Amino acid sequence: NGVTLLEMAIKRLKIHGFEDIIINTHHFADKVKNFLKNHPAFGSGIAISDERDMLLDTGGGLKKAAWFFDDNEPFLLYNVDIITGTDLTALYEHHLKTDGLATLLLRHRKGDRYLLMDPDYRLCGWENTATGEKILACRPDTPLDRIAFSGIHVISPEIFDLITENGSFSIVNTYLRIAGDHKIMGYVDDESYWNDVGTPEKLKEAEKVIDPVRYMGQRH
Repeated sequence: NGVTLLEMAIKRLKIHGFEDIIINTHHFADKVKNFLKNHPAFGSGIAISDERDMLLDTGGGLKKAAWFFDDNEPFLLYNVDIITGTDLTALYEHHLKTDGLATLLLRHRKGDRYLLMDPDYRLCGWENTATGEKILACRPDTPLDRIAFSGIHVISPEIFDLITENGSFSIVNTYLRIAGDHKIMGYVDDESYWNDVGTPEKLKEAEKVIDPVRYMGQRH
């Protein structure tokens, strides 16, 4: 509806108090930079992590941008193609209360790939129901909840000391590797609107129900 996903994400983040933002760029990186330059109202706290030489995925991208997170405070990692009504402030506060290394936004929705969480919503594994592949980071005595990751997480900066992977890799791989010894927690939101608009079809679906102006002006 004439508003970029990047603008929607930035304004949504700022409503929740996230003033300092770093953006990973790869495809059409110059267009992203020019867009930011032409929108000075976004503020001066926006930096760029240029991945034009290699697209690094969530884990590699985070590792490359580690220099930005120098205040020793937990931060939010947000996939720009996610549109959601989740209260990001509540997600952040939940992370502080649980004192985990990371807190992942979760949702019971249909798909092929799921995280496996214990009754306290601590990460214990991952499963691909289409291929049968399964990874267990711990073996609890209770049944595990199969639930989908929703593309937003709050992470404590101690994560950088534990990332041993290099190049392009998913941060979920890191979570699974360290989950046996560190608290990777979940925050479940099955009520708020959520949509991954990473395809033209899903983008058209979201355009039917989302008013960008209203979305950018509401906390949840």
